[in-house]
Amino acid sequence: MLRIHDTMAGGKVELTLREPGKVAVYVCGPTVYDVPHLGHARTALVFDVIRRYLAWSGLAVRFVSNVTDVDDRIIARAAEEGSTEPELAARYEQAYWEQLARLGVLPPDETPHATEYVDRMLDLIGELVETGHAYVVEGHGVYFDVASHPGYGELSHRRLADLLEAAGARVEVDEAKRSPVDFALWKAAKPGEPTWGSPWGPGRPGWHIECSAMSLRLLGEGFDIHGGGDDLVFPHHENERAQAEAAGYAFARHWIHSGMVVIEGEKMSKSLGNFVTLAEALEEFDPRALRLLVLQTHYRSPMEMGRAELAAATEALAGLDELAERVALAGVGDGAGPDDATVDAFRAAMDDDLNTPVATGVVFDAVRKANQALDAGDRETAAVLTGTIRELLGDALGLAWCPPVVTEREVTIGDATVVLRLVHDVPAAIVELVERRAVARASRDFAAADGLRDEIAARGFAVKDERDGVVVRAARR
Repeated sequence: MLRIHDTMAGGKVELTLREPGKVAVYVCGPTVYDVPHLGHARTALVFDVIRRYLAWSGLAVRFVSNVTDVDDRIIARAAEEGSTEPELAARYEQAYWEQLARLGVLPPDETPHATEYVDRMLDLIGELVETGHAYVVEGHGVYFDVASHPGYGELSHRRLADLLEAAGARVEVDEAKRSPVDFALWKAAKPGEPTWGSPWGPGRPGWHIECSAMSLRLLGEGFDIHGGGDDLVFPHHENERAQAEAAGYAFARHWIHSGMVVIEGEKMSKSLGNFVTLAEALEEFDPRALRLLVLQTHYRSPMEMGRAELAAATEALAGLDELAERVALAGVGDGAGPDDATVDAFRAAMDDDLNTPVATGVVFDAVRKANQALDAGDRETAAVLTGTIRELLGDALGLAWCPPVVTEREVTIGDATVVLRLVHDVPAAIVELVERRAVARASRDFAAADGLRDEIAARGFAVKDERDGVVVRAARR
């Protein structure tokens, strides 16, 4: 049975579902005012793995992740760029989904946009005003009365007295509020900003109200899991929960939060100058290396995501790909049935608060055993382990791993025949260079052969001489 660390409970609890066999998940998505960075990638990959594992375990998953397309930062950036808010939001949203697709992140089942749900937000705000949990300040907007909700602070495990003392550090300061910890549900219109009509005058919704409104509308009361980065626990998720419950709605049953990305021990941020965009990282590293690195760190822990860590993940990925190549060259397919011991160990790790580092270690142990089986000529064991590795990596963890297609081509050199074994698609121009190199080697012109090897490498391919032929493949990143 899957146990997760529930932020609300403050420890591991058994995942209990609203409806047997089905799990409804809401994860806070991007505010689209800039390109995605490594922090976005880590959060998206964490919840993609959670989603995949739940589905692999046999649950029907409904996964919703929102897009905040109206926000102070979007308004400011649009003014700075001389664009409109919708144009800017659409451009950066497209960049976000394009980069996540490169990481193999599955698209949400539904992607609600804040601007599409303003009517539902107005309904929810109206319910809060009517029940005395919110108040109107003329010329400013509508605020949630934090003191009116006794459970405020339970998610983030903070006392209201402590929040009042620290007020101003992370909450909006507005002298019109009754309390410094009260937060905006509706912001009165300002010149040049996008506005909607409301019973309290023209304006736009506050940030927190959107997720309460959209998650309840799409997933219903008491949906199973609400997730996001741990920087959202307070104030965003605390406020979401307070709004929904104060209005009389059962909110999320469980809360899951992922840790932050750090670069050389410091939280990644633009102000510190260690901000790395996802596109920059993917120019240098295989997208699968990013996923593997995320898998090798527990989702709740802060993680280093610098070049050294990504290089180490790339090296580990090369070990996986080397097995895939060995399997393909040996002509070993998937065996009948999975390796039960490997699957059981993997499931035990994942059911213990989604412990991907241990689960990934189980897979790498299977890789080691598969290599040993190939060394011993035990094709049956190698085939069973190969199929198991493929299922656990691909289906449960989303890490694409598949033995490549190998084609053979014979080259006649005098009285001898050299077999070229082409891994995946190798361009004809590269094959020609490899054939010329084989002729040079047969003629013992090793200087020419070495020069051709260098030319092949410069074009992004590698050759490996073996007793039964020459293996040609794209060079690993």
